[in-house]
Amino acid sequence: MKRYIYNALVTCSCIAALSACSENSWNDNELDGFEVPGITDVKTVEYTMTNADYASVASNSTNKSLAGDANAAALKAVGTKFCFSEQISARDYVPAFLGSSSFSYFTLSDGSAVKLTYRTSQAMPAEIAAIEAAPEYVVSDADYKEVWGSEDDYVAAFAPSHPASKEIPAILAAKYPDAAEGDFVIVNYEVSATDPVFNAPDEPEQPGFALSDVLSTLNAGDDCTVNGVVSALCVQGFVLTDASGSIFVYRGSNFGKNNYDGLKIGNQIVLNGTVSARNLSIQIDNGATIDIVGTQEVTYPAAETFDAAKLTEIIARTDNALAIYGKMTGNVKVSGTNINIIIDENIKAQGSPYGLTDDQKAMLTDGASVTITGYLINVAGSRYCNIVPTDITVAGASAATASSRAAVAVASTDENTVYTFNGTKWLPATATVALNHADYQAMGQRYDNLQDEDPALFLPEFLKQKYPYAKADDAMFVVYNYYSGTTAVRCEQYTYNGTAWTLYDGMVTETAQFVKTGGKWMYDPNVTITLPAGKGIEISTLYFQACVDWVKNNIDKPTGATYVTKYGNNEYYSGTSAFQGNVDLRASAAISQYPAGYEGMSNEEVVAKMKERFEKETFPAALSAIHPDADVIPGIDVIYTINFSAYDGATTKAYVIKYKVIAKGKFEFIECDW
Repeated sequence: MKRYIYNALVTCSCIAALSACSENSWNDNELDGFEVPGITDVKTVEYTMTNADYASVASNSTNKSLAGDANAAALKAVGTKFCFSEQISARDYVPAFLGSSSFSYFTLSDGSAVKLTYRTSQAMPAEIAAIEAAPEYVVSDADYKEVWGSEDDYVAAFAPSHPASKEIPAILAAKYPDAAEGDFVIVNYEVSATDPVFNAPDEPEQPGFALSDVLSTLNAGDDCTVNGVVSALCVQGFVLTDASGSIFVYRGSNFGKNNYDGLKIGNQIVLNGTVSARNLSIQIDNGATIDIVGTQEVTYPAAETFDAAKLTEIIARTDNALAIYGKMTGNVKVSGTNINIIIDENIKAQGSPYGLTDDQKAMLTDGASVTITGYLINVAGSRYCNIVPTDITVAGASAATASSRAAVAVASTDENTVYTFNGTKWLPATATVALNHADYQAMGQRYDNLQDEDPALFLPEFLKQKYPYAKADDAMFVVYNYYSGTTAVRCEQYTYNGTAWTLYDGMVTETAQFVKTGGKWMYDPNVTITLPAGKGIEISTLYFQACVDWVKNNIDKPTGATYVTKYGNNEYYSGTSAFQGNVDLRASAAISQYPAGYEGMSNEEVVAKMKERFEKETFPAALSAIHPDADVIPGIDVIYTINFSAYDGATTKAYVIKYKVIAKGKFEFIECDW
């Protein structure tokens, strides 16, 4: 509460000191026979910049010339981020704005001052940009084979006997042999809580397990329970079959990374989920719960032939349909990351293998003649018939299907960890956490990303739950995927205040003074304070009472001296009087208050000692108490000028004393004209 009062009073005082009036003068050179009064408008105003003002700063032609090509992008950012930056400082770029018609008070005359409040983005930790630019590495099947030391007896996951923390540094060392100290990599991998058992028999068929007969009756929006068998797998989901048909179950882009949730072709499962309609298909949305209850042999129906006529019929349909089992033969067309199958050059429809593994993609080279058998699940873009393969044959050679993976499957979780190179070894980055698949799911996200206001809503709670024993001032870098049309990695720093985690965005609000001189605005950090003499003048009482309190707490208390009067509003260590609003330089009054303090000194020596103490001890202490945020500005001397009065027993005279800010809240005496 005291600081608020102090600041308010200082603001009033500064406004009073900076305001000025000038008499009208007559201009004899305007028009013959006329005398036109000159118009002056000298004011001190307080102004807070709006978003439109930042845009005006960015578009100002003078500022564009000042920024040049080197800082053109940084100047443009001021108008979109609504803040200044290290490259574009308010000190350098505000004057042109104040002198333009975009500023409400641009017509003010010389001698005017503006106390401007604005936002500045401070430099963010270097780790943020480095992590956002870091490569992402997905631990591959080949890596897992190396870890487990076998082409056959391995799992696509780390486990207690082969922990990620032990194995990943070696994988990264091999992948990035030229890494430099401070490099980052975001690593995606699988972790199993249990070790695999190789060569174990398959799960027995569950006695009495009966396929449900519900898939053909489902509509979008239905909640359903399905007893079915897994009949096809791809990296983004699987096909589930019951007695009435087959349906695609979407599991998200990390399904393949997540070792297919431990699913295999032939698993008998009980699924509870929600139905949706997408791309002319009926499917089950991400988030369905799955219980594996057994295993059985999978018998596929006769494959329908997806020829030109059939695909043309499929893309022309208007009703949503279940998955159709069939096969297509054509030539592979590769365009960037897109792989399509051209059945007939004369028709619009094309085959489009869906959710392929890296091994399958490698088989489908541009121009190859292939036959793909599997489940046609939907139609994308009104022409691409997406099919989840159960078999791919290239030039007559049988290829591995999407389910042909490691010899053993284990339940595993998908994890992301940020690693950094310390110059010798790759290690998990300290004070850094990356969101995992389970985290996105817990936040209710369908995909492994956040968007819009999700980060501000979810990340503080995520950190609170993950780090329940955090201490005040702890800081964490949080790494996550953010979607805004495209998906990109974001890194943000959050700090803990003892109660909640808050985003550190580097944004600070500052107030600076600009003055108009010679028709131009310029940055002026100097402060002038006027302390009128007299009783009950609030601003004077404030400063001189701060002097008295300092003497009481720092001189009287340790020594037992009594420089402070019994009323507690005057002191004769340096003569400050909060009661009279001045400095009392009467030697007789000082000696009378505390004779021992001035024993053996002449009146002249007493006055000289009081002046010295006022200059170098009591008033600098008062300034520190009232202006704790005053700080050094590189390249500029920040000067505080104080107008005050002193009483010598006969008259009260006005004086000026000056101080230089030498550190935050610290003041060094320059001169006093007494």
